[in-house]
Amino acid sequence: MKRKPIHIIDRAFLKSPRQYIIQSLLAVVTVVLILTFIEVLTHAAIVAALGSTVFIVFAMPNTIAAEPRRIIGGHVTGAAAGALFYFIFFTGPLAESFGTIGYLHWIPAALAVGLSLFVMTVFNLEHPPAAGTALGIAVHEWSNMAIIFVLVFAISLAIIKTLLKKHLKDLYT
Repeated sequence: MKRKPIHIIDRAFLKSPRQYIIQSLLAVVTVVLILTFIEVLTHAAIVAALGSTVFIVFAMPNTIAAEPRRIIGGHVTGAAAGALFYFIFFTGPLAESFGTIGYLHWIPAALAVGLSLFVMTVFNLEHPPAAGTALGIAVHEWSNMAIIFVLVFAISLAIIKTLLKKHLKDLYT
């Protein structure tokens, strides 16, 4: 069996570096614009999830995870699952047990990720970064601004992806 050589630099980049540079710069501009208008940086897990969505949109725009309905639907699902388990475990009668015992604190987060995975796959809304949204919402103190931030960011990114669709190409081989 002949082994494929390992290339440090992607050959597609060497053939058309302009596309890689343009799409990377578009990602930077998009994030700056969205964050400028939202003027909120929230929970680290949510920000990381949304950053991963930006990567998918600009590096892998033709994958199913980059479809606008999956971007929006996935993050809505993640936010809803995170909120559900946050309220079940961190408000009301369970709050005392789950808020004070360290290792129990992660059970609602794991359940939120599991539920978001289940719902996204059942309804064809697969968007892997949205599991991070579920995690971030479930483990952090409740914030309406966090939910609004996720929704506005996801919708904005889906709109931008749709507007730039004919100019974006997959940056992998």
